[in-house]
Amino acid sequence: MADEEWPGALGPVICVVGARPNFMKMAPILRAFGGHRPSLPTLLVHTGQHYDNDMNDRLFVDLRLPHPDLNLEVGSGTHAVQTAEVMRRFEPVLDAQRPSCVLVVGDVNSTLACTLVCAKKGVPVVHVEAGLRSFDRAMPEEINRVLTDQMADRLYTTERSALANLLREGVAEERVCFVGNVMIDSLLANRAFARPAATTLQMAGFDPGLIGDPQGYGVVTLHRPSNVDSEQRLALLLGVLREVSDQLPLVFALHPRTRANIERFGLGELLNSRRIVLLPPQGYLEMLGLMVAAKLVLSDSGGLQEETTALGVPCLTIRENTERPITIEQGTNTLVGCDARAIRQGVDEILSGAGKTGRVPEFWDGRAAERIAADLSSWLIGRHAQRGH
Repeated sequence: MADEEWPGALGPVICVVGARPNFMKMAPILRAFGGHRPSLPTLLVHTGQHYDNDMNDRLFVDLRLPHPDLNLEVGSGTHAVQTAEVMRRFEPVLDAQRPSCVLVVGDVNSTLACTLVCAKKGVPVVHVEAGLRSFDRAMPEEINRVLTDQMADRLYTTERSALANLLREGVAEERVCFVGNVMIDSLLANRAFARPAATTLQMAGFDPGLIGDPQGYGVVTLHRPSNVDSEQRLALLLGVLREVSDQLPLVFALHPRTRANIERFGLGELLNSRRIVLLPPQGYLEMLGLMVAAKLVLSDSGGLQEETTALGVPCLTIRENTERPITIEQGTNTLVGCDARAIRQGVDEILSGAGKTGRVPEFWDGRAAERIAADLSSWLIGRHAQRGH
């Protein structure tokens, strides 16, 4: 394979990003595609689903990610509107570029939308992070995951349990390849560049001494509609965080949706404590620096469950389920739901030294993207040869 040239008749790999988690997954993939021999020609398409230009620019710089070749500038909307608009704007890209395949990552609306267009037009789809299941169909992301995997031609998994999920849903085993976790590729590649927590606080105008508590400090993120769109649930969670802050200071990176709902429901007083530092959404390197030195993380994020496991930092996930069971079985993650008692108990256990230490799962070694590049190159060139081109 090393001596082969990329077949001239084989078009580029269109790589799709739509929202913040996609950027972290795509950066190492693009580097691996460029470093592989033969190198895989790529076209980076940003659907514009995540439309905060300042945050986008920051992420591209932090992750050393090239700026997109195309930006569809879809913007916000309901799930249906956003999915439909991505489809409408992506179809002409396929017609113009005639790609060898389209590579999608994760479970955002753009992932499903671009997959649907490819399925209708007979373009092969490659899904990175396939087979993850929360078994909660009330989550829009779960629908996106299941449907994308049904249509994908090549499926790359982050943990071995994903294969059983796919087989149960009728996906042929020969379509699946276990490669590991590209999110961890990004984390390991950027850990040395993480911004120290004290610097982040100082630049935000806070006294960095706030995180010098003997117990350490905790990091908080909340953004899921199930947690922040209900006044009762949000009030409960903020009340618990206020209690937890009496034990250790908390650095709370506020998602725009969460901040808006705190204001809408008039819940700001619950966070009125010098032991709770409220920050705007953080860049990748800032967030990484905050997590590296944290005593614990409280979050409803999917990616943070994986990153804390890789870092060995205890994580309490404020959800009833997770599509990343390996972070519980082998890692540092514990599900606490929206249960005040379970959250307090989890914090107490961690502060007493009884929290999970975990271990790093198989193939979370920083080389997942290299494995994808090697397999995808062979797969595409093999398909090309079989068709007699």
